Amino acid sequence: MRTRLTLLLMLAMLLFLPGTARAQHHGHDAGEYVILSAQYGTEHHHVDVTQRLREGARRDRMFRASNETFGVDPDRGRVKTLRIFARGPRGREEVFEYREGSLIDGSLFRGWDRGDWGNGRERWSGRWNGDEGEFLILGAHYGTRHHHVDVTQRLRELAKRDRVFPANNSTFGGDPDRGRKKTLRIYARGPRGVEEIFEFREGSPVDGSRFRGWERGDWGHDREAWSGHWDGKR
Repeated sequence: MRTRLTLLLMLAMLLFLPGTARAQHHGHDAGEYVILSAQYGTEHHHVDVTQRLREGARRDRMFRASNETFGVDPDRGRVKTLRIFARGPRGREEVFEYREGSLIDGSLFRGWDRGDWGNGRERWSGRWNGDEGEFLILGAHYGTRHHHVDVTQRLRELAKRDRVFPANNSTFGGDPDRGRKKTLRIYARGPRGVEEIFEFREGSPVDGSRFRGWERGDWGHDREAWSGHWDGKR
């Protein structure tokens, strides 16, 4: 009888353990954030290491951010950073930074051990600073107070190609007020609904890092568009 009970207990344990192991693994691999992409380097010189991160994650939950780990030194002589771009449980996008030599802990990220992320629709743009600034563009005008033109469409075309470019007549395809210094005005709405005006004097660089969806150009062409008034009044 005792032998039979022992055998039954062992059989029950064998049937129970695999399910337990799967449940533990699932919980161990179910962080809050889904990885979209990973970049390694500095602001001026960095490379996409999403695939290398995926390979490392499948082997280990923790490892170091280093040139050896990613098989490249994108900016010799400078301290590099690993940036992991991810989306949280409420859809908010976040950037996680790991300085060269520090430990990367995958416990925050969903599907880390499986490496089933960063290779589909959820993939990041590849930009070091991401593409999710605080302000949503409503419209853009170029010129002076008395003579200016709507350049929203032109700005959208430029933004899809470059994050930074000069504000000048050549960029916007015309001179709306000859002999006078022009200005690019970008009208935008901030995270709390407050509307702002960003000014870029003729010849100065236009940097899209503050604007949401900049390189996708999915702004300023619907009911969110600006009224057209130079001074910002509707």
